This record gives sequence, C-alpha cells and structure tokens, in this order.
Amino acid sequence: MEKNIFMELLAAREFKAIRSILNVMNAVDIASLLSEFEEKELAQAFRLIPKAKAAEVFANMSNATQSCLIDAFTETELKEIIDDMFMDDTVDLLEDLPANVVTRILSNINPQKRAQINILLDYPQDSAGSIMTTEYVSLKRTMTVKQAMAHIKEVGIHKETIYTCYVLEARRLVGIVTAKDLMVADDDKTIEELMRTEIIFVHTGDDQEQVGQLFSKYDLLALPVLDTDECMVGIVTVDDALDVVVDEATEDISLMAAVNPSEKSYFETPVLTHAKNRIVWLLVLMLSATATGVIITHYENAFAAVPILVSFIPMLMDTGGNCGSQSSTLIIRGIALGEITFRDIFKVMFKEFRISIIVGVILALANGLRILLMYKNFSLAVVISISLVITVIFAKLIGCILPLLAKKLHFDPAIMASPLITTIVDTCSILIYFNVATVVFHL
Repeated sequence: MEKNIFMELLAAREFKAIRSILNVMNAVDIASLLSEFEEKELAQAFRLIPKAKAAEVFANMSNATQSCLIDAFTETELKEIIDDMFMDDTVDLLEDLPANVVTRILSNINPQKRAQINILLDYPQDSAGSIMTTEYVSLKRTMTVKQAMAHIKEVGIHKETIYTCYVLEARRLVGIVTAKDLMVADDDKTIEELMRTEIIFVHTGDDQEQVGQLFSKYDLLALPVLDTDECMVGIVTVDDALDVVVDEATEDISLMAAVNPSEKSYFETPVLTHAKNRIVWLLVLMLSATATGVIITHYENAFAAVPILVSFIPMLMDTGGNCGSQSSTLIIRGIALGEITFRDIFKVMFKEFRISIIVGVILALANGLRILLMYKNFSLAVVISISLVITVIFAKLIGCILPLLAKKLHFDPAIMASPLITTIVDTCSILIYFNVATVVFHL
C-alpha cells in the first residue's frame, strides 16, 4: 500500500477500508509505511491498526517513530501496547528511550512485568541475558502429550514461541521437546519418553556474538539461557539472534573503516555525532602516519642520489596496505564464524606465508618487467622487485597475526583491520624499500 493511497483514504475518512487493508498487511510492512508519515498523521494512522496487530507493528518501528507515538498516546493506549508486547521487545524499547519516557512507560506496567523487565535491564550490555525473553513454554517430564498440548493451547498465546518447549525440574532444564514431536506422538506418551537431553544452551553472561554463532552453527529456532545456578531463566529466539548478527557485522564494518560504531541508523545520527565517531580514529591514524614522514626524511640522501626512487613509494605502500587488508579481512571473518582461533596462529601464518610468496613473486615479476621496459634500469627493477616480495610477505603476516592477537587479548579483532594495519605496513614498507635500495645502489 502506497502512502498517497493511504493518505487519500484517510482524508476521505474511509476508516473501514483502511482497517481492512491493514488487517491483511504484514506488520513489518505497516511499520515501514507509517515511518513515512508526519507526527500528526502518524498517531491517527496507528490507531486504525487492528488491536491484535498493533503491538507487533510498534515493535518493528524505528526508535524515532516509537518516541513520536509514545508522546501522542494516552496512558490507556500506552498500557495496552506495552502489555501486548513481548518481554524482549519491551526491554529493547526501554534501552533506547530517554529516562523520562522510560519512567512513564514503567508506571503503566504491572508490578510483576516491571520486576522482570528490571532484571533483564540489569544484565550486561551485549550479553545473552540482555537479549533474551522470559516468555517460553515449560513442561513437566511426567506430563502426557495430551496434557502438554492442552497446556500449550492455554498459555501459548502469551509466549514468544511454542515451536520448542522446555522440560524443567525445580527450574533446571532437563530436556527439550519440539512442537513436531508432540503433534506426531500418541496422546498417552509421556514427555520424558519424547524429550531430548542433548541440549545446546548459553549462560546469561555469555557474549551475544557467541549466541549468534550457535544459531548459525546448529540452525536453531530458540536457545535456552541459564543463570549462574544452572537454572533456566529465558530463551533467545531466532529473530533476536539475527539482529545480533546484523549488529555485530555493522560494528565490525564500522571499526574496519576507522569509525566508532553507532547504534542509530545513518539518517538518525546527527552530523556532529558522525563527525565525533570518525575524527578520533582519523587523528590517531594521521599522527601515526608521521612516522612514515620521519623515515622518508632520514633517507633523503638516497633521494638525492637516485631521484626516481620517490615515484615508486605510493605503489609500494598501496600494495602492502592492500595485501595486509586482504589477509585481515579473511582472518576476521574466520574468527567471527568460529573457523579460526588463536591456537591456529602458526597454521594461519604458514598458509599466509605461502600465499604471500606466490603473490609477491608475481607482482615483483610484473613490476620488474615494466621497469626494465620503461626505464632500462636493471638495478632499479631489482630494488622494486625485492622490496615488493618482502613487503607482501610482511604485510600478509601482519594482517593475519594482529586480528588473532587482538582476539586473544579480548579486543575486537576489527580494530586491527584495514586502517591500522595499513598504517603499520606503510611504515615498514618504506623501511624495507630504502634499506634494499641502500644495499643495491651502495648509497
């Protein structure tokens, strides 16, 4: 449904037609449509959404749109929306809103739900506990399939997912049963006969990135979360796991581009915030690059003796930086997917060394031949070729070692990506280049 058509129906007060259309639209599509509306029209349009779908639409809206609606809601409307939202969506909403708005929302929530929300808000940021929901279906091992199905029908409407049910005993997780298991089993079978006891789980303090990796590795729909006493306290569902994967990938891309990560979208982030997120890294990299200038100044005698050496500096630095970036990107990806760990460092170094030999020799031959044809200078061709081979080897080793070292020291490997590695390789490539030139030309 296009905004113009919606606006025409709204202006004509065709509310029944609008409700009929919204009733068959997907909640995500409705949220996307309403994001284009002005503040005055937004509240009016939102009130036409069928009540059963309103909370889901609200949960899929951007923070800015949610804030506008909250300002326009009456206390009754706000309470109805919050009551219908799942626990994890409510927590996500509260984490991104101003304190005065959070206070207003909490005052409209019943004490039991407020207590659960406060517990979830207390978990460390980016932990499994911070992204879980407490709304899941629990069963007892003594239940029959018939009793379990009746229980699911009774409580399932209030749970985020019923596709995986959890068998608890004194709050401890002893097994899991899927909806498929229940639907194809005989009514008189017990849950204990059906449940699986090989359970994949995480603890509340585990990093959310680990949660995303487990979903990807085991193709899960939900993942149980245990506390420090090994009692089950919630689940992480696949939709939240996907959000984690997107957030982690966005953070890594930002760091690899030398930009401090921001949780807001590009257009929601103010210009000054964009500048602040970028300037710190740019200052660090700019100041660190002064080392290259100092080294070049140190070899000014070599320039005076063989002036043409200067013209090859950009090519050498760019090639080294690109080689280092290639290696670091692949290693960071391997770390993120759990394919590479710190104990693989020597294996990775040996592989990158062999790759660098092949790449370096091919680049050296291509440049050496070009220099012989253009300048008819064999010594210069030798200097460039040797420098290229050594620089490529060094760059690829640096590119694979630094991310693994960062991970070992509990830093984000992405901070060791393109900008930082390029700066280090630039400095070292200049040192390699002029030392080789000094030996070959006897400077």
